[in-house]
Amino acid sequence: MIQQRPARSPWTFAAVCVMVTLLTLLVFGLTQVPVIELLPGYVAAYLLIGGCIFGPPGKLPALRQAAAFLLPGALLVVLALLDLGFWCGGWLLGLPAWGLLLNRWTMANPLRTVDVLKFFGLLVLALVVFTFNILWVIFSLGLFLLPIVPLVRLAHPEYRARPLQAAVEVLLAVASVIIAFAIPTPEGSWSSPWVYAGGAATAGLIITYWAWSVPRRSRRPQLNNGAIV
Repeated sequence: MIQQRPARSPWTFAAVCVMVTLLTLLVFGLTQVPVIELLPGYVAAYLLIGGCIFGPPGKLPALRQAAAFLLPGALLVVLALLDLGFWCGGWLLGLPAWGLLLNRWTMANPLRTVDVLKFFGLLVLALVVFTFNILWVIFSLGLFLLPIVPLVRLAHPEYRARPLQAAVEVLLAVASVIIAFAIPTPEGSWSSPWVYAGGAATAGLIITYWAWSVPRRSRRPQLNNGAIV
């Protein structure tokens, strides 16, 4: 009997760790250099997150998936050049979740309007968490969840069967915490980098968990044990 190999899944948690680290660096980079000098870092963040989402499944994304993933970032670059770089970076909070939704977008599994609306509603919530965490601080604890999540996931056999992914995600999670504390706090800043990183981690985990839990829906009938469902 031929056993099918389990389908590879996006490295969604790795994408969240990349987002947390690079968004924190970009936010504090705004206090040091003109926004135009941060665009290479923004592009790098976009490509790395896209690689985590679309790379592991082993096939290039469809043209509509690539366009829907890249176009918002390209449009927001214009806002960054108009000195509204915060909103450009704020989109990164939801980028892993947006990429995950697009990764599942096929002709058989269409992207529903209601899911897109829910995504943008959660993105607004993520921006609120990230922006006002300097007052609430409590959401900074999300930063310390990052190294715990992949360790907990190791309890699942399917995750243990992907040792490279598990190792990379553990390293990225630990690096996110270390880098957040290693970044020097700019003079006159209202908050420390790890506070922003914690807000980004909490917001990113919330919106990405939602996207991961969105059930797949198909327009086509499927065979299940000989019965059409």
